[in-house]
Amino acid sequence: MLSLSHLDHYYGSSHTLRDVTFDVPVGAVTTLLGRNGVGKTTLLKCLMGVEKVRSGKITLEGQDITTLSPYARARLGIGYVPQGREIFPRLSVEENLLMGLAGKPSGALKDLPPEIWEMFPVLNDMRQRRGGDLSGGQQQQLAIGRALAMRPRVLILDEPTEGIQPSIIKDIERAIRKLAQRGDMAILLVEQYYDFARDLADHYVVLNRGVVVKSGAGEEMERENVRSLLAV
Repeated sequence: MLSLSHLDHYYGSSHTLRDVTFDVPVGAVTTLLGRNGVGKTTLLKCLMGVEKVRSGKITLEGQDITTLSPYARARLGIGYVPQGREIFPRLSVEENLLMGLAGKPSGALKDLPPEIWEMFPVLNDMRQRRGGDLSGGQQQQLAIGRALAMRPRVLILDEPTEGIQPSIIKDIERAIRKLAQRGDMAILLVEQYYDFARDLADHYVVLNRGVVVKSGAGEEMERENVRSLLAV
């Protein structure tokens, strides 16, 4: 579904991503792991078009999207859940979800996928509450719901467990697994919480100093001692 080929990125003279190459297949969760500061969020910004790559290619179902704008990538079906959630605190839950339809010519409540309410029933219960009044975990569910509003073909999540209570982490894990098992979406999960990433990973990629240092099947993560690559 999504393919990265020999990506290089610079901040000034700093070479932040070096020859990054891997695929994010449909119907599976690909986890991207690495210590803080190794380039994970930079890579996601490159995938969304917020940062420009110096060289290399990004393709979505064979279409070259390397130079497309962020909104064009969103319209093609890439949904992004940023680190820190970045919901609109003064808008209601319902209004936040409708913002996910901004790329459509017209977006109404009836256009929201019913699965959002099914996966995160608390959002249905709090439709008219302001986003800023929700707990951190509820805001994370709202951010995921907003990304799902456009029915993306690729869902990118940047550290969805950060600062979230354990009970809601389990809810988010179930939702991600259900989306992957549906078979029509590719999921790229960036995560610091190793156990969460391991439990969901169909495939894994480890980034260190902007370089892919290890990758493989999720079931091999323990045998390949991936945890040791993330230790400080």
